[in-house]
Amino acid sequence: MTSTDSTAAGGRSAHSHRTGRNLPVAITTGVVLGAIVIVTLAWWHWGFALFIAVALTAGCWEVCNALERTGAHPARWPILIGTPILVLASYALFAAGERERAMGVIIGMLALMVIAALLVRVPRGTDGFVKDAAASVFTIGYLPLLGSTCTLMLADDHGAGRVLCFLIAVIACDTGAFAFGVMFGRHKMAPKVSPAKSWEGLTGGLLAALVAGALSVRLVLHAPVWVGALMGVVVGAVGALGDLVESAIKRDAGIKDMSHVLPGHGGAMDRLDSLILAAPAAWFVMYLLVV
Repeated sequence: MTSTDSTAAGGRSAHSHRTGRNLPVAITTGVVLGAIVIVTLAWWHWGFALFIAVALTAGCWEVCNALERTGAHPARWPILIGTPILVLASYALFAAGERERAMGVIIGMLALMVIAALLVRVPRGTDGFVKDAAASVFTIGYLPLLGSTCTLMLADDHGAGRVLCFLIAVIACDTGAFAFGVMFGRHKMAPKVSPAKSWEGLTGGLLAALVAGALSVRLVLHAPVWVGALMGVVVGAVGALGDLVESAIKRDAGIKDMSHVLPGHGGAMDRLDSLILAAPAAWFVMYLLVV
């Protein structure tokens, strides 16, 4: 190996050690995902619905794997089959103007997934039944239920704009939390769950989300600035909780990443963690206050 090669290899090794990721690969993956979101929101809403369905289904698979490492056995196939059906069928009805029927499909599919999960578990007997059933219901509530609100946002008036404002607020919060955490982080927020997160980082993230939410909602949806500021703060706070929830699942399961399906990022849940809890909060605030 030449000295130049050694220097380059050493630089890559040091860089990976500092970030914990292969940064060029992570950036490439992030750009590709961002491009998919922007293109589908701008020109092909069905594509975004498909993207949501695939992401949620991948997340369900990863959560099931993680829960199995804790000794629980969620009913994997009823969840994996029901999740994309819920997203795509409800969006098809929303797109056709059948809002009430679409809401019925969401509620009905969630109920059917719970019933199917209990049904397939019964033949295996009573040993561990409550633990397995609870794992199934947790997974259904965690991903299909919370994730369905992305479909609700997309189906509302100016749906693409609502989703965009939500994503901007989440990205701003993550960026602000990272920057403030690196510069000022002193007081750990939840050291037993995620030692790297600090109250200073959370404060910076909430400030960034407030500003980003206020500007995006005003410019994109033409709603009052205070509505966007409220949405940003709520999204930031709930998104931080989502990050902690996913970290708690991984620590309980004894894993670093949910999977390696996204090069440089880990698993689908490692990108959905804050989004999945923040989506219902963003949808509800905008549903109530953006006309």
